[in-house]
Amino acid sequence: MQRIHFPCRKPPAPGHQEGMALLVVLLLLVVVMILGLSSSQIALLSERSARGDRDYQIAWQSAEAALVDAQFDIEGPGTAQRAAVFAPNNLLDFIDGCGAASEPVRRGLCLPSAIGKPVWLTVDLADLHAPVTQFGDFTQRAFDAGSAGLKPAYKPRYIIEAVPDTQLFSDKSIGADKRFVYRVTALGFGPRDTVQAVVQMIFRKD
Repeated sequence: MQRIHFPCRKPPAPGHQEGMALLVVLLLLVVVMILGLSSSQIALLSERSARGDRDYQIAWQSAEAALVDAQFDIEGPGTAQRAAVFAPNNLLDFIDGCGAASEPVRRGLCLPSAIGKPVWLTVDLADLHAPVTQFGDFTQRAFDAGSAGLKPAYKPRYIIEAVPDTQLFSDKSIGADKRFVYRVTALGFGPRDTVQAVVQMIFRKD
């Protein structure tokens, strides 16, 4: 009887199979680690963005509060020190450079610039020693600020420019008293003093 031999493949060595499994596991671990790091970075960026938006909202609300305080400053009551400053035809208390430390009643009162940059672009409102009006200086209104807690780092501040009023029956009318509108520029701080917001309004006193 003739025997027929069929060729057969040798099974892979056990060590070779274990090496491939280990390599696959290591690759999966690397992929999972990369995904985990990416997720952590996305979460950190989202948290940082939310915190930045929160800080900016605090600064913006602080600046808006300064505009309200400036309106009280212009209209009263509680502004006896500057009651005559905002008379319809008064410009004597508004000076170049927005006042000085030696004349506290004039701090933050600015003559508008006839040429060049507007005054509000030349005054560094963030400078703690700048000739600006701080919240409550002339209105006796309180504002909670400081390093403790989630609140503005400093009180908001503002400057007021006396801008000629060109509305009919003001300085355009024959024989009419010269009148002014007030351009108020306010700066508010966030919990960190590097977070700042600037707002502006034009106010006409009745």
